[in-house]
Amino acid sequence: MSYHSHFISASDGLKLHVREYGSAVTDAVPVLCLAGLTRNAQDFSVLAEALAARGHRVIAPDYRGRGLSDRDPDPARYDIPVELEDVFSVCTALEIADAAVVGTSRGGLLAMAMGAAKPEFLRGVVLNDVGPILEVEGLRKIAAYVGKIKPPQTWDEAIATVKAISGDAFPALSDEDWRALAEGSFVEKNGTLVSSYDLALMNGLQKLDLSQPLPPLWVYFEAIAHVPVLAIRGENSVLLSQETFDAMAERHPHLTPLLIKGQGHAPMLRDALSIEAIANFIAALPQR
Repeated sequence: MSYHSHFISASDGLKLHVREYGSAVTDAVPVLCLAGLTRNAQDFSVLAEALAARGHRVIAPDYRGRGLSDRDPDPARYDIPVELEDVFSVCTALEIADAAVVGTSRGGLLAMAMGAAKPEFLRGVVLNDVGPILEVEGLRKIAAYVGKIKPPQTWDEAIATVKAISGDAFPALSDEDWRALAEGSFVEKNGTLVSSYDLALMNGLQKLDLSQPLPPLWVYFEAIAHVPVLAIRGENSVLLSQETFDAMAERHPHLTPLLIKGQGHAPMLRDALSIEAIANFIAALPQR
């Protein structure tokens, strides 16, 4: 794939890995891709290639403790304020003053936090299967497997593992898609497959009281009201309800909704419909 890897120091010295697609010399809007809780930059490979082919510079970081970034010796620092600071450190190092942000799940929460912390950074936001209300059912499902999956022995077993977790919610995925999902979940080290994320990520989930709904985050959603938003929901999502999805469209003056059939939490953004919708949305963003 046509990307460059960078290793950038966070404010505390921890090394963060970043994929960069496309040329830094372009008039097109730069795009910042932010992955889900346990995911990493690899998830955006197909989308990033497509956007780079249209002239965009695309940046996809691995959060601390994910992908090729360093693990944090203090698991308490796997939280949104620290990760937000990391993302801004990456953008500063790569001289990105503003961007369109594509945020999947936790990445979408980070995008909303950006709107509160540094609203001028945002050119537009793609929220991929996340909103201001997180359904407890979905959080319970995530908490049930994060940090608890037995490492597979082979890639075929790895694919079977991710299918066992997500197969019911993703009946539309191809064999290639399942392989990509598995390759973003595990990495091969010394001939052994291991998790692509620090298992200590489960600590933060264990601290949540999932016996009752979490407080709504409408104040953070309102922090991105000043920019256009493309809101994507997987048809079978258990984290973003249709009710919340509809309420987002009612509350945001410039929101475009997109439902992805045959996928759950979170749509992989590898299909033609998603890629075309995101590319067209970014191309139509107001110039600065």
